[in-house]
Amino acid sequence: MKIKITDHDALIVVDMQKDFLPGGALPVSGADKIIPNINMYIKLFEENSNPVYFTRDWHPKEHISFKGQGGIWPPHCIQDSEGAMFDENLYIPADNKFVISKGVLKEFDAYSGFQGTVLNELLKEKGIKRVFICGVATDYCVKNTLLGAVNLGYFTILLKDGIKGVDINPGDTENAIDAMMQKGAVLCSFSDIVK
Repeated sequence: MKIKITDHDALIVVDMQKDFLPGGALPVSGADKIIPNINMYIKLFEENSNPVYFTRDWHPKEHISFKGQGGIWPPHCIQDSEGAMFDENLYIPADNKFVISKGVLKEFDAYSGFQGTVLNELLKEKGIKRVFICGVATDYCVKNTLLGAVNLGYFTILLKDGIKGVDINPGDTENAIDAMMQKGAVLCSFSDIVK
């Protein structure tokens, strides 16, 4: 299947932050290996003047998802910390980029880039109908962002060469991909896109 980028397309890059990369507070194994592929997508969308949205966890120190507050995760992506920054190898366009912060309130968790953010409004403002999604982690924030997009009526494309999962339980990543496909997501890789 070949896919051509149109004026109604946007790219969503999910949580490519230092804390989710090897050496970070909550590392996703191999997440650094997908950065070159994600950069290819970002540059492709930039060349076509299509918007690129970067989601990020942006947590206060006492966030509800942290183990110390009864959550399941170690502290990660604390606002303004080094671990919350995007990896320096990630290509960030000078123009046509938007940063979406989620999980910004200590009592509210957000796995989806749409929860408690203006992402949907920004997409609607630009007339976006189809979103391409990549990043980490496949079985958490990528999955929830994609399902959020489906629920809001967007046609969703999951970029299989631009995602990595945590796989806390073996098979979590594959199960997440299956769940996204069952909701109507299309799997695609860079070679499927017609420039």
